[in-house]
Amino acid sequence: MAGSCCGRAYRIDAPVDPAPCNALTRTTGGLLVPHTVLQGIAPGGAVSAERSVDVDVTPPAAGACPETWQVGARLTPVSGQASGAVALDAAAANTWVPVTGAEVVLPEAGVYEVVADVQGSIGWGVGVTNAIIDARIFDVTASVPVPMTTRRVILFTDSAAEGTNGIQANASAGALYQVAGPATIRVEGSWRTDSGTTSQKVVWAHNLRFRKVSD
Repeated sequence: MAGSCCGRAYRIDAPVDPAPCNALTRTTGGLLVPHTVLQGIAPGGAVSAERSVDVDVTPPAAGACPETWQVGARLTPVSGQASGAVALDAAAANTWVPVTGAEVVLPEAGVYEVVADVQGSIGWGVGVTNAIIDARIFDVTASVPVPMTTRRVILFTDSAAEGTNGIQANASAGALYQVAGPATIRVEGSWRTDSGTTSQKVVWAHNLRFRKVSD
């Protein structure tokens, strides 16, 4: 049996080894040789929910000998974001209240960078001192706060003799957080005072977001 490749002639006279692991097959029409074709996926695509890297495959030119395939990879981490707001006036002091709408799902196991940009506002009248608004990121699935994400959004000390006042401030909380599987996280807010009555206590989560950084 004769053939050629890359300008060189060759001949196969020896029989094909019948061993089960030998993929070559001799037929009456010629020798069957297995041919593997690699296939990549489109940018931003995924084979499964566990995939966090896109693999690019560039095939050889038609008729190339030898066939040279180029394989490359690009990190395409899963990500997401949400926002929301909640009024704290009806909540008891020192209790954590979910910020409506500020909730996302970390879709798979891995390490994520989770960040929340938070804004708080509070109004107060005569007799209020040391009014505080805090915020944090909370793992609903595991029922635990995300470590290192609790932030003091507002802390002020006011004279009891002053009249009605108000204040607004911003904070950002972020951390690397590892989960063993899908997990829901959200922003929560809390308030308290040393004395007196506050009003119009609101926490906004302008942007709760995540990006997977590793498996």
